[in-house]
Amino acid sequence: MKKVSLLTIAFFCLAIVQGQSFIVGSFNLRYDNPRDSGNLWVNRAPIVASLIRFHDFDVLGTQEGLRNQLDDIKRTLPEYAFFGAGREDGQAKGEHSAIFYKTAKFNLLKSGNFWLSSTPEKPGPGWDARLNRICSWVQLQDKRSKKKFYFFNVHYDHQGVEARRESSLLILKKIKEIAGNDPVVFTGDLNGSHESEWYKSLEGSGWLKDTYKQVAHPYANNGSFNSFGASLQKTEIIDHIFVTAPFKAQKWGVLSDHYHGKFPSDHYPILAVISL
Repeated sequence: MKKVSLLTIAFFCLAIVQGQSFIVGSFNLRYDNPRDSGNLWVNRAPIVASLIRFHDFDVLGTQEGLRNQLDDIKRTLPEYAFFGAGREDGQAKGEHSAIFYKTAKFNLLKSGNFWLSSTPEKPGPGWDARLNRICSWVQLQDKRSKKKFYFFNVHYDHQGVEARRESSLLILKKIKEIAGNDPVVFTGDLNGSHESEWYKSLEGSGWLKDTYKQVAHPYANNGSFNSFGASLQKTEIIDHIFVTAPFKAQKWGVLSDHYHGKFPSDHYPILAVISL
């Protein structure tokens, strides 16, 4: 009886530990562009959904997805829900920075959006940005452990240098304002490598930590942008996953999945295994 009890306790403790580990990621889906001949969304959609399911993301920040793309993923993967608003109107119009999460694993407690501009409470471009840019966030609670954390997801402007610099400063301010001292995961396509000023603002903040730098052996055999195969020689990581304490990463990798010589998106997804 004593042995059985000890084994039961051991398995219970192991289950608790496993419940604190999450597979998180960031994935620029490439918007549904009818000019992407040979890489149309109608052909990529089932591949993207299959990739998400196979790699078993618990929470995934996506960029560029239009509402029809997000609905396609949700329809194929009913085990997930998503939150996010269109950057053009705060409703459904335009690209989203949507967050997918497993409904069997998490309760959604809070959610919101803000724009990367000097007036973050309303739609509009910021600084020298060419386009509206939005950050979406959720507060999730792990159903097993009852632990809570925030997840922020964003897509920085691709042309405005000042906008990218200012976006990082705004992100730091808004995360502290919204999440306070609670644990945070921050994902996104920053359109900037580890050498960019806006990346360094985040990494040098003293409390946001890049999961890439937390692991001993990041799986970075490719850069994170492939341009549907046209930029395979690039090595820069422009998609990122940051965390605050007490999160800690055990694994990090660029997922260079492809199918029949084609690519699910013009970005590779990145994945991190983190523990809380």
